[in-house]
Amino acid sequence: MTDIGDEPACRLKIAADKQLIISGVKCMAENKTKPTVVNPASFLAGVSNATRREDGAKLLDIMQEITGQDPVMWGPSMIGFGSYHYKGRSSEGDWLRVGFSPRSSALVLYGLVFYDENEPNNHLLSTLGKYTRGKGCLYVKSLADVDELVLRKMIKNAYFHEATNET
Repeated sequence: MTDIGDEPACRLKIAADKQLIISGVKCMAENKTKPTVVNPASFLAGVSNATRREDGAKLLDIMQEITGQDPVMWGPSMIGFGSYHYKGRSSEGDWLRVGFSPRSSALVLYGLVFYDENEPNNHLLSTLGKYTRGKGCLYVKSLADVDELVLRKMIKNAYFHEATNET
């Protein structure tokens, strides 16, 4: 554990599992990525990689059309549509339902895949096209590399799956 405070009465510790311990009571860690007031279209206009900028603008339109939500910047580089509240073992907060980030190496898609192997989007991955998968996201080099109809179905499934399965 790491001590954060000096006074014994208000001593804070961070345990190895990233839970805060205040006077012997475990507290939930807070999510650092939150909605901002930055305009998503302005953010996309400033993306230097032309492919990411163009794909980002197209994906923004697609996600807005499917979700019916206005885009919101989450942190400095993520664009999200809708949100939900979660509570895990060591953290609690709000998170975007679906979203993306035009990173320099790939377009990162958030909220489209789940850990349940029986979830419908996991079965659609074989027909999506070229991507790599992270822990909770998909990496796409270009929207031209994926089947747009499959992507649209995945966005719809994920958005409405999250909307009906809030924790």
